[in-house]
Order: sequence, then structure tokens, then C-alpha cells
Amino acid sequence: MKDSQETTHFGFRTVDKDEKLAMVADVFHSVASKYDLMNDLMSFGIHRVWKRFTIDCSAVREGQKVLDLAGGTGDLTAKFSRLVGEKGEVVLADINDSMLKMGRSKLRDMGIVGNVNYVQANAEALPFPDNYFDCVTISFGLRNVTDKDKALRSMFRVLKPGGRLLVLEFSKPVIKVLNSAYDAYSFHILPKIGEMITKDADSYRYLAESIRMHPDQETLKGMMEESGFDNVNYFNLTGGIVALHRGFKF
Repeated sequence: MKDSQETTHFGFRTVDKDEKLAMVADVFHSVASKYDLMNDLMSFGIHRVWKRFTIDCSAVREGQKVLDLAGGTGDLTAKFSRLVGEKGEVVLADINDSMLKMGRSKLRDMGIVGNVNYVQANAEALPFPDNYFDCVTISFGLRNVTDKDKALRSMFRVLKPGGRLLVLEFSKPVIKVLNSAYDAYSFHILPKIGEMITKDADSYRYLAESIRMHPDQETLKGMMEESGFDNVNYFNLTGGIVALHRGFKF
């Protein structure tokens, strides 16, 4: 039997840590072209409200530097680009080149150029200097990271003192009835919709499973504190289906 330090979860399956990276990449290569639609399906379209709340909690101002990690198709980057203005910088980073290409294409079609850079990067080993960003966000991405503690430490390192991390992620519903209903939707209905739209039920099944394997609100708060963040708190959104965690580097 393999040592638990050599294995991790891929949805409900146990796999070698070295394998997970490629397996997650395959999922997002498969769904990249339908990613925005996928978010609508997984959240009933409410992801726009959750992201708007994240922007409001970021306190990003003109001239600041922002890292939009696991930035996908650039929803947060588009908003941050306007907030930081010409003197600021937004880096849209994603480990998956298919997602990065989708984000770049979408933002350029929207006329968002000049203060946005695109970087293919692994959250566990961010290729940026220490104390560089005023704000780091990771939206619906942390659950796909193999070593979450290592990624959180990497995010802490690249933040300036006074900077903040915001983690927006599917979490654990705090209402029992809501939990049962969301489970039924995630495991029975969502894969069938995925099969109809993308011909890929397995990827949608993994995404549902990955949500269930993600740490709950209090556990993630503790992980952020262990990684060095102070004043960590979280907001349950839509009954805890999603939570926004925020922590500061002092």
C-alpha cells in the first residue's frame, strides 16, 4: 500500500500525487471552451453575484498589483483591470494553457489590454517575487490544487505586507436540506447536463466530487492561519454552497 504522503484525491478516487496534475489538466482541457457555461450550470448563474461580492471585499484600488490565480476565463481580471487603472497591473495566472488561451481571447475581445498580463503558473510554486502583489484571489481553483498548504504558503510569499488573499470556493452548505438537494443536483443531474452539452459526463462528475472533498469552512480557515495569514474570516454565500475566505499578511 502506498504512503498517504505519495497519494491524494482526484474526486473520490485516490491517485498518485504526480498523476493528479495531468488528470486535472485533462478535465480543464476538455471543458475550457464551455467553462463559462459550466459555471452557470454549477451555480445556477449565481457565480456572478459571488464574484461581485469578492471584488467588493478585495478593497483593490487604483495603481495596485493583483494576481488572479486560477483565473480561468477572466471574469475577476476584467473587473480588477478597471479598478487598478493604467498605473496598476493584473496578472491572470492559470496552470492550464487551454484556460489561459480562453481568458486571453475573451478579455481582448472585450478590449481589455494594456494592464493585464497572462502567466501559466502552478499555485504551489508561483513564479513571482516576494512581496509583489497587493491582492491575490483564487476563484473556484483551490480545490483542484494537489498540495493546498504549499499553494497557500506560495500565495502568502508573493503578497506584500498589508496585502490580502481571497479564496472563493464551493464549500459545505450550512442548511441540511440545502446540502441534500445540492448533492442530488451535483451527482445526478449535473453529469447528465455535462454529457448533453460537452459529451463529457466524467469531467462534470469529477468537479462535483472535488467539491465534496474540499475542506470545510473552518478547516480552510485553519489552513490559511497555519500558512501565516492573520485576521482570517469567511462569508457563507447562498447558504454555504460557496464560501469566501479572506486573510491578511502583516
